[in-house]
Amino acid sequence: MAEPQRGDGSRTALLDAFLRAAGWGNAHHAPMSADASFRRYIRLTQDGQQALVMDAPPSHEDVRPFIMVDGHLRLLEFSAPQILAQDETNGFLLLEDFGNATFTNLLAQGASETELYRLATDVLIALHAIDTDTATPHWLAPYDDAKLRDEAALLLDWFMPAHGLEVGTDVRAQYEKIWFDLFAQVHTGPRTLVLRDYHVDNLMRLENRQGIKACGLLDFQDALAGHPAYDLMSLLEDARRDISNDVQAAMKERYFDALNIFGTARQDFERAYAILAAQRHAKVIGIFTRLDQRDDKPVYLKHIGRVWRLLDRALDHPDLCDLKSWVDTHIAPEQRKAPEPST
Repeated sequence: MAEPQRGDGSRTALLDAFLRAAGWGNAHHAPMSADASFRRYIRLTQDGQQALVMDAPPSHEDVRPFIMVDGHLRLLEFSAPQILAQDETNGFLLLEDFGNATFTNLLAQGASETELYRLATDVLIALHAIDTDTATPHWLAPYDDAKLRDEAALLLDWFMPAHGLEVGTDVRAQYEKIWFDLFAQVHTGPRTLVLRDYHVDNLMRLENRQGIKACGLLDFQDALAGHPAYDLMSLLEDARRDISNDVQAAMKERYFDALNIFGTARQDFERAYAILAAQRHAKVIGIFTRLDQRDDKPVYLKHIGRVWRLLDRALDHPDLCDLKSWVDTHIAPEQRKAPEPST
């Protein structure tokens, strides 16, 4: 039988059965805003209590990685939501509700950028202070060359064709060769749990908790074992919002000081940071283009100009000169912008 899809009566029936079994069958449902994935979230209210349902259609999503990473983060004493009930087969999770105080919402309401980014940075400091064997359990897949390459290739697969730029076999081979040489420099560094979407949209302020536990973590199901520079970069070079240079510099200094990263170690970290920044920004430009062209979500196109500025800045690192040369050859400065919406 085909998997029930969002909006199907059959999927609604499955959700209702899941909630009844979990003791939430009489709850009021309040759908929440959608994100860039196929998942959706519903806030439940029943008898003065609240919870969230993650609805992840199995034809597009797999809740098992979320379950595993969630349990691991909670074991390490970070604030991931408690899973109250689960149905792996049909793709439903009942989750602790962290509320509405995402860092994004708080910043829009005038909260201190410095204080929120300090809290987020302190979470990474605590996570990256944990030894590798503890932070990266045996089941956690590595952020390896193939994964990094496939993500960086989204720039070629989606953005360049959207601008009418041809990507021949030789052009792709040159691009991949440059990346593989860069990735080799990243893999020589330390390893940790990389959450991979660590930015203000996925962080929440939990008023009833103290220290780093006041930072609620969301959207970590794609976690891998990789270099610690990735999540710090993801936080400070956000695709969706501009962050002051002073805050970026202060948070990097806070991170380096806390983990005693100085001298050559700092130079190596900065190089990995620039390489991973370039990789992520190339990926995100491709993803935002794909969201428009494949998934009819043009809203993400408005961020592509910012992400190109971040990518160009990463390419200024001297160890990325070959990649900068490739980009300058194949994507002219005037083409480094969002394509026209597909519809």
